[in-house]
Amino acid sequence: MSPPKEAGDFLQNQVKTAGRDDSHSDGEHHPYEPTDYAVLERLANSGYIGKKDTLIDYGSGKGRVSFFLAYQTRCQAIGVEYDRRLWEKALANGQTAASRQRVTFVLADAVEYEIPPQGNCFFFFNPFALHTLKRVLGKLFDAHYQAPRPMRLFFYYPYEETEAFLTHHPNLVVEDVIDCRDLFDGDDNREKILVLRLRD
Repeated sequence: MSPPKEAGDFLQNQVKTAGRDDSHSDGEHHPYEPTDYAVLERLANSGYIGKKDTLIDYGSGKGRVSFFLAYQTRCQAIGVEYDRRLWEKALANGQTAASRQRVTFVLADAVEYEIPPQGNCFFFFNPFALHTLKRVLGKLFDAHYQAPRPMRLFFYYPYEETEAFLTHHPNLVVEDVIDCRDLFDGDDNREKILVLRLRD
């Protein structure tokens, strides 16, 4: 599926983010696979992310999510990636992306990454196993405790066990489910974005 016309021109021509990469995947870290532009467009149009927000994109790969959402919503975006080759490709894309002024990339393991106090939106496209996700959520809860602010999490195409864990977590509230099934052929129930917020 091609990118939305209004944002697709610079992304398609200047930002090279296509292609799956599983060269550094293992039991904890899943292969790189870019989120479809149509899904990102739907998230951008949801109103959940705006220019006052700072988005943390876990498993940012070549930077598609960060560049696109920063461009569409005017938010600040920080991509967190543990694979040096993918991180370097994101930096290279940042030389030409129209939204590069609002996007930074960090080479770090998500479990070790210290969430900045302005970070309040978090995007996940199954970047790692549930065991690692639990540890990353622990970092989010700690960050919220140290600097209380509204925090919203976006999980695209969640695995069944991940969705069950998230929707029953005592510290999380399901705020919305953005249905994306109509964007693709078939009727895949995982084609959605779970929107959760930290419980006050």
